Amino acid sequence: MPVNDSFLLSCVVPVFNEGPVIGQFMEALKEQLEAITEHFEIIVVDDGSSDKTVELVEPFCNDTRIKLIELSRNFGKETALTAGIDATSGDAVVLIDADFQHPLEMIPVFVDYWRQGYQMVYGVRQDRDNESFFKKKGAQFFYQIMHSSTGIDVPAHAGDFRLMDKVVVEALKSMPERSRFMKGIYAWVGYKSIGLPFQVRDRLAGESGWGYGKLTSLALSGITAFTTLPLRIVGGLGLIISFISVFYAFFIIFRTIVLGAPLPGWPTVIVAITFIGGIQLLSLWILGEYVAGIFCEVKNRPRYLIQRQLGFKNQKDSNAAD
Repeated sequence: MPVNDSFLLSCVVPVFNEGPVIGQFMEALKEQLEAITEHFEIIVVDDGSSDKTVELVEPFCNDTRIKLIELSRNFGKETALTAGIDATSGDAVVLIDADFQHPLEMIPVFVDYWRQGYQMVYGVRQDRDNESFFKKKGAQFFYQIMHSSTGIDVPAHAGDFRLMDKVVVEALKSMPERSRFMKGIYAWVGYKSIGLPFQVRDRLAGESGWGYGKLTSLALSGITAFTTLPLRIVGGLGLIISFISVFYAFFIIFRTIVLGAPLPGWPTVIVAITFIGGIQLLSLWILGEYVAGIFCEVKNRPRYLIQRQLGFKNQKDSNAAD
């Protein structure tokens, strides 16, 4: 691990429709990195923006330390981060958003802890006061499931804002899966880590694209990628219903033959059928999530496609990553 200024610091910035702030952000980020070391690179990954984000980033690429990767379409933030990480060559890599919600002044603090021997330094948001009740409780429930079912300690209030040593980056690059829940992957690789609190700031422009739909989809991807708990729950539920059905059958036989009571009417039958039918559909849905994950993996398609690169020594108009 470097102990002086002669190290290369890479910074990955995934962007999607950040036109109103990207110019200001690039200037501020460049100034912050120059205060840390003269040896740095900024890799901007455009995830299929439909505004002028790419056009505004292009002039910055006249600086040989600033590079642009333009993906062929919107693949999602997890994939954009993966594309940026794959392109890094630094001794340490910083991941940061371009909306100014991640404080730039935390980067030198991350570097200081990295110098002390920590291989991963990540930001932990101090509060979630600006989020709705359902979003906060949903996040809390999700992380409880992840911790209890996988044994992997995924920090509940940590995101992508972090610094990683090269050894961690190489570990991430070696992971070939296409369904990528990055927060789980960060935790899974391990290494010596520390979380530092920070205050999330307001976006300077635009709105977050992470609605309930995308967050739910990401949570499902994380759960199915790291634990088989849902399958075990469904299996256990099916076993319980089977035992109940057997005992209920003996009860009906005893009540009809021994006590001479009439057979239960349609309400009992309808309730039983709808209940079991609901459980079957739930089971199929959970099983389908795992099958869909297998389906995506076995197709072996590239994780992302690159339309254009700027600032790299071997530039290509198009490229694919396995």
